[in-house]
Amino acid sequence: MDKRVLSIIGGAAFCCMVTTSVIQAEASGTELRKADGSYLTTEDSSTGTTDMTKGIHLMTGDCTISKAGRGKVYAYASTTANHEVNYIATIVYVDRYLEDVDAWGYVTSWMEDVENDVYMSTAKTVYVDGGYFYRVRARHIVGNEYPYEETASVTNGIWVD
Repeated sequence: MDKRVLSIIGGAAFCCMVTTSVIQAEASGTELRKADGSYLTTEDSSTGTTDMTKGIHLMTGDCTISKAGRGKVYAYASTTANHEVNYIATIVYVDRYLEDVDAWGYVTSWMEDVENDVYMSTAKTVYVDGGYFYRVRARHIVGNEYPYEETASVTNGIWVD
């Protein structure tokens, strides 16, 4: 009798686990739209990192986009070297998703650079039109002499009201 009760309880627990995993799989099965390497999300922020392995001089590059209020985004990027180098630069681009052509369009950009350092970062609040997805792309440049090591990072798109 005890084995039968344990068998029923075990079977019921197994059914609950299977049902729960199916429900979770269906909920996470919602696919996000992707455009030129960036997913279109409703998140408040997104961060992208470099996709290259560590170089001789270049260690990492990161960029972030965050909602900064109605019609504003905060764009940030940083570049880190493995050691002190003669030149570090970061070029930051803010893009808006153009649904009619399924592509990203240019909004604004800027560049910052430093000499004889291991790290640099740059950030700005950018005023944008609400009702669109925005992303940040960054180029990360490091070296002692030309040609410099270079890589890029990109965020997902975030919806801005």
